[in-house]
Amino acid sequence: MGEQARWTRARLGRCGPPFDLLTASFRRHVYAPHAHDEYTVGVCVGGSEIIDYRGGHIRTGPGTIVVLEPGEMHTGGPGNATDGYAYRALYAETSLLTDGTLGGLPHFREPVIDDPALAGALRTAHTRLSACPDPLEAESVLPWLLTGLARRHSTARAASDTVPGADGVARAVRDRLADELTDPPSLADLATDLGLSRYQLLRAFRTTMGVPPYAWLAQHRVHRARGLLECGLRPAEAAALVGFADQAHLTRWFRRVLGVTPAAYRNSVQDRG
Repeated sequence: MGEQARWTRARLGRCGPPFDLLTASFRRHVYAPHAHDEYTVGVCVGGSEIIDYRGGHIRTGPGTIVVLEPGEMHTGGPGNATDGYAYRALYAETSLLTDGTLGGLPHFREPVIDDPALAGALRTAHTRLSACPDPLEAESVLPWLLTGLARRHSTARAASDTVPGADGVARAVRDRLADELTDPPSLADLATDLGLSRYQLLRAFRTTMGVPPYAWLAQHRVHRARGLLECGLRPAEAAALVGFADQAHLTRWFRRVLGVTPAAYRNSVQDRG
């Protein structure tokens, strides 16, 4: 395990606020005492880290979640001299944790949280957004996971999960995403238009459609791209017309949905014709 760290800046929605992701792997590095303006949410992925926090010492291990609150001074360093430590962290504005809660700011009495399912989901989201920071994917996933973190593990009182007219909400969001295929609106704007919080919108959409908004839109784009490929367009041309960032992005989703690459699909359709 070497000394390396990589920062990625992503954005929530096309005009939303930026946020930072950190991928770090250290053998000897020790942080100086410092604090962040945002919540720091980290997942340990290897080794062990000792963090000085709130006058004591906390130790992480693989699969644990660590939440450090805004303004709290802390340090961090290797838990032992041989293994080092590796983690994924994101720096979240308070609003990302409070959308689905009531009763003030989330307070985490215990900074180290054992929640394997949530840790796995956070790590997966971090990996995907660090590699390809799609704004709609970030807005579909991070508020959902971070609100879930606050609802399950903080002192904030949870609001009701019920969203009146969830089917209608989901259809309205689906139709807007389909109509604005190449430049989709932010979920925050859609939620405001519908008189909902972003968490309520995400819950209504997931409950009705079975997937988050970014995944539904990607599949709809694949469906539209199929028609363009059948008309003879090249994959790069189809990708641009349906709103994918590039041909590689189209290819990833095309294979997830149909099991083949766009080029292979186009060739098979042409051969059959």
